[in-house]
Amino acid sequence: MRAVICSEFGPPESLRVVEQPSVPLRPGQLRVAIEAAGLNFVDALIAGGRYQLKPQLPFTPGSELAGSVSEVGPEVEGFAVGDRVFASMGFGAFADEIVIGARQAVRVPEGVDAGRAATLGQSYCTAVFSLRNRAHLEAGQTLLVLGAGGGVGLAAVDVGRAMGATVIAAASSDAKLDLARSAGAVQTINYSTESLKDRARELTGGRGVDVAYDPVGGDLADLALRSLDNDGQLLVIGFASGTIPRLPANQILLRNRRVVGVDWGQWALTHPDDNAAMLEEVLAEVSDGNYHPTPPTSYPLEDVAVALRDLLERRIAGKAVLVP
Repeated sequence: MRAVICSEFGPPESLRVVEQPSVPLRPGQLRVAIEAAGLNFVDALIAGGRYQLKPQLPFTPGSELAGSVSEVGPEVEGFAVGDRVFASMGFGAFADEIVIGARQAVRVPEGVDAGRAATLGQSYCTAVFSLRNRAHLEAGQTLLVLGAGGGVGLAAVDVGRAMGATVIAAASSDAKLDLARSAGAVQTINYSTESLKDRARELTGGRGVDVAYDPVGGDLADLALRSLDNDGQLLVIGFASGTIPRLPANQILLRNRRVVGVDWGQWALTHPDDNAAMLEEVLAEVSDGNYHPTPPTSYPLEDVAVALRDLLERRIAGKAVLVP
């Protein structure tokens, strides 16, 4: 088998693709031939040693994949060779095959290709968990999505639209905003050329937004907080800008605003059955045409360094996958 190996924490260019012996199956496990592995910002952070979770070296990065079952281990029921599956895990997806526990596998419905299936887990589950479980977003409310041209932001635009919200997309380029409009945004803000706060207020008739979804952090978090209406919520999703913001407490106090933390990954680890049900729900919504994930940009497995560098430097609109 071929796999990407991280032997030392460092830049994407330090990663290597190597040949390794296949791992034997144990009871309760499946071997999956990987057709696409989702690329996520956190994968680059982990490989660079810049994340709170530091795996033991060496390891294979990659946390979500889609493929087909190539071998079924003893004591496994309900799966057969050829079944199309999705799986989310901590590491190991940047390879051409993987051995996983059968309980980790979720069936991929007909009509959902491997590329989109491999990029749904983190982005769409984060969006659903954020907007439904944490914010309790209601139809008719106004949702401001920062980083709306990236995978996590586009998923929030799509899920927010499906929940009946009026979505305002904010991103750093017109090309990314065009992609957000195709996902369901009705208004857009280019925060490279416009004031996020002033434009959000303008688009809401001076009122402000009900919910701000922020995977970016940095200075934009403060502006998103100031964009909120009475009892508005700022959802803290992540810090793709690389800077953890220091929010002014007076702006939280004013107008009874709320700051809500969102950690889907921690919730998924402690609620595995609920998370599996959420994954199945997301895949079903895509299959039924209620969610419309953007087809990802594809890179060969050997171009993992190029792909992660493009991701870190924000040259990718939407999601991306490695294809063995």
